[in-house]
Amino acid sequence: MTGVIANHAASPPLSRLLEQTADTVQAVRGGRSLTDVLARVQADLRPGVQSLSFHTLRWLGSATEVRALLAPKTPPPNVDALLVTALALLWPEASRDEPLPYPEHTLVDQAVHAARLRTPAAAAFINAVLRRFLREKDTLAQAAKHSPVGAYNHPLWWIERVKRDWPQDWQALLSSANQRPPMTLRVNARRGTGNAYVQRLAALGRNATLIEDPALGGQAVVLAQACPVQQLHGFAEGEVSVQDAAAQRAAHLLLHAGERGSLQPGARVLDACAAPGGKTAHLLELADLDLLALDSDPLRLARVQDTLNRLQLKAELKAGDARQPQGWWDGKPFDAILLDAPCTASGIVRRHPDVRWLRRADDINALARIQAQMLDALWPLLAPGGRLLYATCSIFQAEGRHQIDAFMQRLGAGSAIPDPGSPGHLLPSRDNGLPGETGRSTALQDGFFYALLHKT
Repeated sequence: MTGVIANHAASPPLSRLLEQTADTVQAVRGGRSLTDVLARVQADLRPGVQSLSFHTLRWLGSATEVRALLAPKTPPPNVDALLVTALALLWPEASRDEPLPYPEHTLVDQAVHAARLRTPAAAAFINAVLRRFLREKDTLAQAAKHSPVGAYNHPLWWIERVKRDWPQDWQALLSSANQRPPMTLRVNARRGTGNAYVQRLAALGRNATLIEDPALGGQAVVLAQACPVQQLHGFAEGEVSVQDAAAQRAAHLLLHAGERGSLQPGARVLDACAAPGGKTAHLLELADLDLLALDSDPLRLARVQDTLNRLQLKAELKAGDARQPQGWWDGKPFDAILLDAPCTASGIVRRHPDVRWLRRADDINALARIQAQMLDALWPLLAPGGRLLYATCSIFQAEGRHQIDAFMQRLGAGSAIPDPGSPGHLLPSRDNGLPGETGRSTALQDGFFYALLHKT
């Protein structure tokens, strides 16, 4: 859900939504995942709280910087969370990109009302800060941009890392990460084509566009406007799934390796970190495979089964650690392995805006060690002549190119051949997509890294 609240009249009181959003922001600041926090929000409040939380977290850096200008002494955490939430929702640049269905004075009044309900002593303070912001917002917004965090809405360490990894593109990457992503679909190849699905949507009054990229096989479709999956024609029947364009490349890369040909029907395939099951399902939509879906978390593995059930597909599912094959491998080598390794998720922050505030600088090295351990453990499970596709939804070089270069050095010369068709780092940018609802370009892919290796 990336849009704003669609129906103001039918929404719960804004003051309640602001209360819950402030609680969510405070929880994220305290290290909790936005997904986990939202799951515990009252059902009738959840859509509104999710929309406001996404908006707030995208502009949290700017809001925090201007709060420090207006109130140098940090208020108590619950008061500060409500204050930065309101400031983010009032932010002038944010309002142009993603307009909310509430006038400024309504947001201020309802934020003050929310404060009176929870922290009455802070209501006058919040009222004074917000009203001063409205009087001086353009000047204050420019002042906040003097700080990199205020200008780019990411932690300073993250900004410096992106700048070091991508010195020519760092500003575009940070800016793109703060845009709303498109809702991209994958049409089930066993049920129809992307072009036919676009035409069916048009007949139902929903606009969509086929992504005409040969690497996606004619099955990727972008909606002009996001909607709940329950409203998607054919979703419940397994005709279509939600999956970003960059993620849809995985199955095609693993199955069709250029000059080395396609996997044969019945090939033995391992999806080593399968949950939530999007890539597992895509592989099975495109080919008849003997596929093992592995994940370390049994609860997340249940989501894989739910996905397969909806799409009427079958695979063997096992709970196990990819770094310890002795606990789950039967000794039979695999023809192909997909390792969609755990990572910082730095390439998908526009879909998960809390990630940038949850991660710490040392997380990169910790996750890179896990990725290396998985590569070292899984490579011996691959049959001679087999292929391994390493993937991360990250733009950080340490989780992409540097990781694979180090792995190739550990293997030694002649042990593996990189496939020349591997795209390497896929970088989202605002000039490779379709115009969004506000007229600004929307990148059609998230940030990803892919390396396909053939075992000699």
